Amino acid sequence: MSDSCSITVSGMTCAACSSRVQRTLQLTPGVRDASVNLMTGTATVAFDPATITPGSLVDVIRDTGYGAELPPSNVSAGELFAAQDAERAAEVAELGRKFGVSLGAGIAAMALSMPTMVGVEPARARGVLLVITLPVVLWAGRHFYTRAWAAFRHHSADMNTLIALGTGAAFVFSVFMTVAAWWVVERGLEPHVYYEAVVWIIALVLLGNLLEARAKGRTSEAVRRLIGLRPATARVERNGAETEVPLEQVCVGDVLIVRPGERIPTDGDVIEGRSFVDESMLTGEPEPVAKGPESAVVGATLNRNGALRVRATRVGGDTVLAHIVGLVRSAQGSKAPIQRLADRVSAIFVPVVISIAIATFVLWYDFGPEPAYLHALVSAVTVLIIACPCAMGLAVPTAVMVATGRGAELGVLIRGGEALQRAGSVDTVVLDKTGTITEGMPSVLHAELDDEAFRLAASLERFSEHPLAAALVKAALARGVVLEEPQAFEAFPGKGVAGTVGVRAVLVGNRVFMAERGADPAALEERAAAFAAEGATPVFVAVDGRLAGIVSVADPVKPTSAAAIRRLAQMRLDVLMLTGDDARTAQAVGRRVGIERVLAEVPPDRKLNEVKRLQLEGRVVAMVGDGLNDAPALAQADVGIAIGTGTDVAIETGSITLMRGDLMGVPDGLALARRTMRVIRQNLFWAFVYNVIGIPIAAGALYLVGGPLLTPALAAAAMAVSSVSVVSNSLRLRS
Repeated sequence: MSDSCSITVSGMTCAACSSRVQRTLQLTPGVRDASVNLMTGTATVAFDPATITPGSLVDVIRDTGYGAELPPSNVSAGELFAAQDAERAAEVAELGRKFGVSLGAGIAAMALSMPTMVGVEPARARGVLLVITLPVVLWAGRHFYTRAWAAFRHHSADMNTLIALGTGAAFVFSVFMTVAAWWVVERGLEPHVYYEAVVWIIALVLLGNLLEARAKGRTSEAVRRLIGLRPATARVERNGAETEVPLEQVCVGDVLIVRPGERIPTDGDVIEGRSFVDESMLTGEPEPVAKGPESAVVGATLNRNGALRVRATRVGGDTVLAHIVGLVRSAQGSKAPIQRLADRVSAIFVPVVISIAIATFVLWYDFGPEPAYLHALVSAVTVLIIACPCAMGLAVPTAVMVATGRGAELGVLIRGGEALQRAGSVDTVVLDKTGTITEGMPSVLHAELDDEAFRLAASLERFSEHPLAAALVKAALARGVVLEEPQAFEAFPGKGVAGTVGVRAVLVGNRVFMAERGADPAALEERAAAFAAEGATPVFVAVDGRLAGIVSVADPVKPTSAAAIRRLAQMRLDVLMLTGDDARTAQAVGRRVGIERVLAEVPPDRKLNEVKRLQLEGRVVAMVGDGLNDAPALAQADVGIAIGTGTDVAIETGSITLMRGDLMGVPDGLALARRTMRVIRQNLFWAFVYNVIGIPIAAGALYLVGGPLLTPALAAAAMAVSSVSVVSNSLRLRS
């Protein structure tokens, strides 16, 4: 038995931090798996409840030196986002205060470091500099040292280790030069101090942290905008009167009054009135949707031009919007497989950097010019500061966060970093026909059978959930036919249905089904071919084992299908149709939308096999279906894309869910995934290149060819710029 929980983790500042927490959790007895996300500050843990509890997991994280707490129970995803925003605002405010104090101290330290300009004796200047630097080290930068000590106690190292070692070495050296200046002078040395470097390093690192925290807040703006669409109040009919109540007080069954221009408070069904509702926040589709009695509406969508009375069917955390927010929040907390590369590098990066810094100190001390000890110290500190792995840790999660939020705005729900990475590699798109390329709501065009056979066929189809069956039943009711309850019913997916109505044995299905059941379809093959050539589906009917007639059912192609398929072709993707429908009908639909490769008369189990066959050819396959009868193929595909209309089933099905009912979301989603992977690769490239170039320069490579030495303060500035550049590059995905 396994359970899972999500824990909020605070204090992580780089990939090494999150890797350390994740590694500690994974080594904890009773933990099956753990994933820690730096961007969202969450740890998702699968554990054995018989061995360990969520509270104990919190203690495990706290023992590593980081803050941890369980999210409050019975709180919606929206409220969690609000709490997260409040925490981030507090973090930004705290970092702002610390940076402000450090900046002021840095300016003062810079002035006092030039005593000839301010007329202060060197000895007194050193003392004043010590007093100025102490608040910066003990308050503004205190967390760097406490977290570095916690990492040391757990035999680990992270970004805080590098900063603490660099600034700590410079500070201790400067204090010694201040309190023992006489001892240094007696030995013919100049008592150099580096207080201003310590202050400026801490100030610039804090600035980088501040800019990072602000940028992180912008990565989930899309979801925050979705949450902000909810109205604060609702107009409810109670005791015969209209009452305005807070949204939290709306209950299932309440009748809501929604006037033109207002947002619908919660999910429900229209019981009176007609209007057009803007559902773009849900589907990304700009065209308003007509709504009338019995139409379902979704909370936070905008009522355009007519008054509606709506009966609430779902409230609070059960609404579609709450599910979307929860799904996106979960996706943003997940990791893409490419993240493992950065995690592996980060795990060994800090110890390697410390080793390089020690080697740099030794080489400068042994072979550098006088004063060798100063050059050795400055170069070693510079190496420690510039090598911060922040950019590496932010490279993947920032892009995943922005992309999943942007996808939600477009009506494309992406279930995490793994789905995003797989979607970026897709080269083959397999499309279902009914309900995917076509409307999925067919109607009967021709019925070439007598009234009794029509009645029997429609009566049997009452038990079927297939769209063609619904069309047959609807046509019979329109004729005024009185339908009978079938005594037996059996469905054969992709073929047809068989059963008994009264005392008559009835078959309804395609040509293959009739032949298999012994009702020879040859007599109506010509009519079936004519219907199929027109793009209609021929449905055969047999009664008591003998062919009784044929029905022509047409399922209109969605207006956007052809344009979406053209876009997929322009993206150099192979597109093919996979359907259980008649081959001629499928070919006709394929010609209309521009698909050359059509596989027809394929039942659901064979759809799965066709997807497997494509994968064996080395293709990365995206299967697009309605999320119900295509479930096996969707699960088998590298990326399952469910066509949905905002229902719970659609939200929970597939790696990617399209909240609108057309295919335009497929190229939107795949293009977003491709662009995201491109940004991730750019981020990782520059994060690695930054360190590959920066560390040798910090160690003094330029000095060897007559260039300057990099100062610790400039190294801190470069480190901050690298982290912010990675986040800024990811934010381009919002457009």
